[in-house]
Amino acid sequence: MANHHAENYQKMKGVELIAACDINEKRAREFALKYNIPYATTDAASILSDNRCDGVSVTASDIAHGPLSLQAVRAGKHVLCEKPLALNYSEAARMARAATQHDVIHMVNFSYRHSSALHRAKSLVSSGALGSIRHVEASYLQSWLCANAWGDWSKNPACLWRTSIRHGSKGVLGDIGVHLIDFTTFPIGRVKRLQCHLKTFPKTVGKRKGDYVFDANDSALVQLEFTNGAIASLTTTRWATGHINSITLSIHGDRGAIRIDLDRSYTDLHICRGKDRHTTKWKRIRCAPAKSNYERFIS
Repeated sequence: MANHHAENYQKMKGVELIAACDINEKRAREFALKYNIPYATTDAASILSDNRCDGVSVTASDIAHGPLSLQAVRAGKHVLCEKPLALNYSEAARMARAATQHDVIHMVNFSYRHSSALHRAKSLVSSGALGSIRHVEASYLQSWLCANAWGDWSKNPACLWRTSIRHGSKGVLGDIGVHLIDFTTFPIGRVKRLQCHLKTFPKTVGKRKGDYVFDANDSALVQLEFTNGAIASLTTTRWATGHINSITLSIHGDRGAIRIDLDRSYTDLHICRGKDRHTTKWKRIRCAPAKSNYERFIS
């Protein structure tokens, strides 16, 4: 994700990348060289004490999000933090309070907010175009535990740490499930109650590899009830053969419905409402591209 952040910042006029930091010095240097960043270090404090630094992207593993973000906020730097924001609610609340206290921008990079179709969905729900929302279904499907479209996960540190609680992983729920929950709650609204079933399946390479114990959840079923009365069923897994990175959302109201499939388009949604709901006819709505989170953060 650090690569995505750097690539997007470098597209923006007036934005300068001044430093790269990693606990692995070699990795920090290689990253800095790749993006023509003048300074590489293993010491975050040296960057945060630099007056030229206005803001930071926190793209470390989950366990480091809270400590690094708090360190940056207390140094008066604006923060764009990768998801999940924190390991638990109390840590997230502490981060939010600190950002308010120090008067800095603090964003979570739920990158699928880049979908203009999702923003249109929120507008349609808020305007009442679908009537009262009754039923919602959403899924986020990956297959890297059972396919090598992204390479051999058991030989890739970027995948291995995601299987291990000891290495700070919250499993599929903390990694991509949080995206799905944000993707669902953004257009629908606040949640009244929820329940979740987590599952960790055996891996073909055994129960561990070196220091990595394969104990983080890799499948999750989530049920939500919203304050508006609607109910939702959310599914996410690493075992979805045939899917590299697939995200879908369907919202059903008593006067209409919409569906989004990011595999097909970030800018198109399909809608069935008005007289079309009696013939089950769907129409496509094309939406103008939305700003990325990186653009919103800089703004």
